Formats: sequence, structure tokens, C-alpha cells
Amino acid sequence: MIKARITVTLKNGVLDPQGKAIGGGLAALGFTGVHSVRQGKVFDVELEGTDKAKAETQLQAMCEKLLANLVIEDYQVELHK
Repeated sequence: MIKARITVTLKNGVLDPQGKAIGGGLAALGFTGVHSVRQGKVFDVELEGTDKAKAETQLQAMCEKLLANLVIEDYQVELHK
């Protein structure tokens, strides 16, 4: 079994209204010194098999076809033991 974590974030320069709202909420709760907040998504995926190269190729295809909007988002795939 191969476990992976995929992190999807907005590309630099893309407006993040949800991150801005979270930053405002943190300020309203008294958290000072927070310069900015960017919101993203995390997917934990388990794949059958042991071939890490095949798994990474499959995970990248998942990101490019469904999990990330490549026009406005970047993604990172991390394989875990």
C-alpha cells in the first residue's frame, strides 16, 4: 500500500477571498502579526501496490484531471511510507 498527501494551493497572484476572510477572522479573535493567509486543500490518498514511480504518475494524473484546477492552482505530491 502506498500512501500519499496531495496539497493544492492557489498560484501566486490569484486572489484568495477565503484566505482573506480567515485572516480577518484571526484578527477579530485577537491574533496579531498575521500578515496574510492563503487557503488550500489537502487530499490523503492510499493506492494499492508498491511501485512508487507508477503511484506518482497516477497521482499526478489525478491532480491534473480532477483534484487541481491547473489554471489557478498548483499542487504538490508527497509519498509516505
